[in-house]
Amino acid sequence: MNRKFTLVILVLVGFLLGSIQRAAAQRTDIRGFADAYSYYQKGKVNFGLGEQDLFITSAVTDRLSFLGETVFKYSLASPTDFDISIERIILKYNYAGNHSILLGKHHTPVNYWNDTYHHGRVFFPTIDRPLAFSQGIIPLHTTGVSLQGQNLGRLRFGYDVMLGNGLGSGDVDDNNAFKSVTVAVHVKPKDGLRLGASLYRDVISKGSTLHNHSGGVNTLARARINQHIMTASVSYTDSVFSKKYELLAESSMAVNKADSLGAQNTMASYVYAGVRLTDKFIPYVRLDDVRYRKHEVYFLNNNIQSFVGGLRYELNYLAVLKLEYQRTKSQMTPDFDKIVFQVAVGF
Repeated sequence: MNRKFTLVILVLVGFLLGSIQRAAAQRTDIRGFADAYSYYQKGKVNFGLGEQDLFITSAVTDRLSFLGETVFKYSLASPTDFDISIERIILKYNYAGNHSILLGKHHTPVNYWNDTYHHGRVFFPTIDRPLAFSQGIIPLHTTGVSLQGQNLGRLRFGYDVMLGNGLGSGDVDDNNAFKSVTVAVHVKPKDGLRLGASLYRDVISKGSTLHNHSGGVNTLARARINQHIMTASVSYTDSVFSKKYELLAESSMAVNKADSLGAQNTMASYVYAGVRLTDKFIPYVRLDDVRYRKHEVYFLNNNIQSFVGGLRYELNYLAVLKLEYQRTKSQMTPDFDKIVFQVAVGF
């Protein structure tokens, strides 16, 4: 009787240990982010909803993990309809140490902002992304495969090497034989300091839909375009613990070359600085500048600059209030001022 009882206990313990191991290996976390805002412009007050972000991570095995990010937001075509956008689907396999291979739809790691701040606005240092994003300079997403390394050696070196569908293609196929290539590196020589650089290369075929073009999703390439984007960035916080001073500066030069018009350069830069006066209050400023050559062949030729000054109030790391003054000067549209208040949360 004792032997049978002992055997039953051992079987139960083995079953429970196996269940615990499987649960640990397949742990799935679901998080969400949302934001709402109000802004004053041209003599009237407006209210609006931003994005609702569903963020899922899962440890499938001790080496294989999944990341999914889906965004729900109001449609630009209708004020009462929603658009659903799959922003990221990534399978990550850690094959050795801090080295991994990733397959799926990524945020292209061309600069610090796109690699760090995704769609949870609660983590943004400002209300909106820099002008380089809204003007279509940054290739936001790439569907493909990448090799990644993190925190290597004394300088905590990191790298991303990505091969994927180009700008004129979609998430399920490529419209030509050329692949976009991204090579990005960074170092963290001391706590709070990150220096990075990247190169993005793509070939956009004639007739391709330029979905990253600021002129609209229906714009077509009138000729084959060879594109190179070179980016440098520096991010600094004075202390990992106090984070009193915040500094972020990035500059991208996009070289677009068409056989008929030659190569044209576009420069897009921004500088952000913030000071943590208390644990919760952070006043900040951001300056943006985007300049095009006269005969630009890919982007919409619209020199634009902006000044942003704001105050961020952090109730905690998942609840943030921001109040901003925005001044934008554009070559194609009248200058405008805007005051925006945003509430962003994570849950």
